[in-house]
Amino acid sequence: MKNAVLSTDIKAQYDECVKKLLGRKIILAHILAKSIDEFRGMRPEEVVHLIEGEPLISKVPVELGLTNKIVGVDEKGNEIVGLNTENSEVYAGYVRFDIIFYVRTKDGASQIIINIEAQKTDPTDYDILNRAIFYISRMISSQKNREFKGSNYNDIKKVYSIWICMNMEQNSMNHIHFVNDAVIGNHEWKGKIDLINIIMIGIAKELPEQDERYELHRLLGALLSQKLTVDEKMSIMETEYDIELEENLRRDVSTMCNLSEGIEEKGIAIGEARAEATMIARMHKNGMQPEQIAAVTEKSIEEVRKIIADCENG
Repeated sequence: MKNAVLSTDIKAQYDECVKKLLGRKIILAHILAKSIDEFRGMRPEEVVHLIEGEPLISKVPVELGLTNKIVGVDEKGNEIVGLNTENSEVYAGYVRFDIIFYVRTKDGASQIIINIEAQKTDPTDYDILNRAIFYISRMISSQKNREFKGSNYNDIKKVYSIWICMNMEQNSMNHIHFVNDAVIGNHEWKGKIDLINIIMIGIAKELPEQDERYELHRLLGALLSQKLTVDEKMSIMETEYDIELEENLRRDVSTMCNLSEGIEEKGIAIGEARAEATMIARMHKNGMQPEQIAAVTEKSIEEVRKIIADCENG
């Protein structure tokens, strides 16, 4: 149990470290430049300056009614509503967006709301695209009273939810969005069909070779790799992507690598402990007494009895 708790804690720290690294503006700029049409062709260094404020990491709740909060009152006495950035402890247990931020378009005329979500694998207990659709829907609906008032629906801001899924069988990128199929007639309905956008980015287990097509996948694969050393990661970022290797970045990358090693070590330890417990339970089932098992396994009689009791209790 202790090993399991420690492993869970390390995994939580690792997840937060991943979000922190992805939430760096220069990394976000690379993602935007390679995945969103509004920034395609721009240099990441140019996109950085279009990101407004600091990205919010694990702070904004997804749940209905919690995404927004009242942040003040204007000169006319109207409430000003903003993204909810209360201390995360206030909403402990609630699901929060991994990363969310505003970015200006190249001409500076409009804002886009961006959400980045990181996944270690393609989940098996639900279809990931369904979750992405839920998140993108919340990004639209939560704009009421924050980005627009009453029925001013023309003020809805375009939104992107970008999902980065590691350990996939192949590198991939999909843009999921609305299409307008004319079933009868050719009436042109007014409105912005491009308001909702989901980008699914699959990162393969193996790092791709240098290739313009897989430029983003190589950067993310190197940054989040559990195989590369800190120096290997930093070398790729510096020599191939001209990312400035500031001390804080090296520290965060080093922390993630250490946590990754900790997860692997704890996983091995838990596996070994489970195998040993299974062996002891079988020995007892085959008629051996705790005293005999203790002599064979070099464990105390109390430890053997506890393992047997835990196995019998499921």
